Amino acid sequence: MTVTARPSERHPAPSDSPAAGAAHPEPGFWRRYVFSTDHKTIGMQYLVTGLVMALVGGLLAYAFRMQLAFPGRPVPGFGPLTSAEYNTFVTMHGTIMIFWVAMPVLLAGFGNLLIPLMVGTADMAFPRLNMLSYWVFFLSTVVLLVSFVVPGGAFGGGWTAYPPLSAGTHGTGGWGGHLWIVAVALEFVAFLMGGINFLVTSFNLRAPGLTWFRLPVVVWMMIIAVLLFMFSVGPLIAGAVMLLLDRTVGTGFYDPAAGGDPILFQHLFWFFGHPEVYVLLLPAVGFVAEILATFSRKPVFGYRMIVYSVLGAGVLSFIVWAHHQFIAGIDPRMATFFSVTTILISVPFAIVVFSAIATLWRGSLRFSTAMLFAVGLLAEFLLGGVTGIYLGSSAFDIYAHDTYFVVAHFHYTLIPVVLFGGLAAIYYWYPKFVGRMLDERLGRWHFWLTVLCFNVAFLPLFIGGLAGEHRRIFDYSAWPSLMTPELVTLRRVATVAVIGLILSQLPFVWNLFRSWRRGPVAEANPWQANTLEWSVPSPPPHGNFAAPPVVYRGPYEFSVPGRAEDFWPQHVPS
Repeated sequence: MTVTARPSERHPAPSDSPAAGAAHPEPGFWRRYVFSTDHKTIGMQYLVTGLVMALVGGLLAYAFRMQLAFPGRPVPGFGPLTSAEYNTFVTMHGTIMIFWVAMPVLLAGFGNLLIPLMVGTADMAFPRLNMLSYWVFFLSTVVLLVSFVVPGGAFGGGWTAYPPLSAGTHGTGGWGGHLWIVAVALEFVAFLMGGINFLVTSFNLRAPGLTWFRLPVVVWMMIIAVLLFMFSVGPLIAGAVMLLLDRTVGTGFYDPAAGGDPILFQHLFWFFGHPEVYVLLLPAVGFVAEILATFSRKPVFGYRMIVYSVLGAGVLSFIVWAHHQFIAGIDPRMATFFSVTTILISVPFAIVVFSAIATLWRGSLRFSTAMLFAVGLLAEFLLGGVTGIYLGSSAFDIYAHDTYFVVAHFHYTLIPVVLFGGLAAIYYWYPKFVGRMLDERLGRWHFWLTVLCFNVAFLPLFIGGLAGEHRRIFDYSAWPSLMTPELVTLRRVATVAVIGLILSQLPFVWNLFRSWRRGPVAEANPWQANTLEWSVPSPPPHGNFAAPPVVYRGPYEFSVPGRAEDFWPQHVPS
């Protein structure tokens, strides 16, 4: 996307930008780094918080996987685990990884960093609301972590919080469960505030000439993700309030003895829960589109078809939720309906995958670390998607439900999206927002170790699931058929690989900090990309653009190699 720096009446120059000719005192440390209204600082705050919580979630996974592999033995660093602690660790691992890692990193973090720059504006539409959204999210993080140390410990009723297990009558009562519900509610409030900002900024503050079908794919994906979140979260908030009332004041919304129905909560949860899968997936789809186009030197194949397909998938995502409930006693005729819609929703994403493959086809490929993670996401996500079609069949799901086949499926869906997608985005945009280049050699080591350990960790779970290995079991010793030497070996191999997956992130952490201090200084556009964020210095100044940009072509119109002037012509004086 080529831009000229002509002033615009629609987008006047920010009062503190060089184009405005105004001088303001530099903000102090607290206003600049802590209580900042700058979308870039807020995006970094979300990213850092999410990465710290990923460490917490990873340590919990290490602990309960060690218990599964070596039951009855103390877990190094944690000691012997009780069954209640095991349930707590599994519950909090799932909760943290989905709500406190995936959402703040993929959507809130990169949404804040990218949307204003990609649409050509100085900041979010409501900067103070944006700051408030992060601090409400931070408060939710504190509440969740405090739940570990209150009497009775953290919540252990499963990350889906199904009653009656979550209603306080099966060892999950107490403050830990109350705080879990409050933390989730606060986080949803934060993302609703952030979502309002994303939509208003994308709708109303686009640069002149930046029409809807000149938007980068990643902005489209974030808009659709926010809309899905906003339309789906209301029923779950209502369900959570009713669950909190059942736990605290004795109402009976989910108690059959009081006229309630525990299945009601499953409907409310999954009406949100399945669109939530696409809330996490769509930003990663956008990251892949940007990276593939840049490193194959080709336009995104089927740009409009991708947008239309994802819009269709967003609509379909609201009518597939009951495929999570095939054994909950629903009418078999309704099970057929939800099986059909589940298979249908795979069609739009098949279009997206084939568009990505076509973008790569006959491209001038450069396999940077970001490109490796983007291609890795496509390859690994395919296995998650294909196994999802199996589980969408009610006949197969009745057998595989609540087994490790399901665990393997959603890890092959979520880890490529969250881990591979998030890492691809960090490697790609790190030079822009930090101003330093990451070490590509360390990045390649990081990629191959991550791919190896990920597959060794989760492929065995498909085998265990088909053998009848049910999840949420603390110790399989009571089931001799699940303690065969083959299954025990698979559990131990998977556990060692999970530890390897955690340790393989150390080169990445070292790369982040080392490059931040000593990495080569990044150019404004080191990848020769065409979207607007690459037209400003690295890192972008406060206010982003010295003069408001005017857009006059699409985001993926690449020139032949060596024609740098076709990317960034001389700015026209204002």
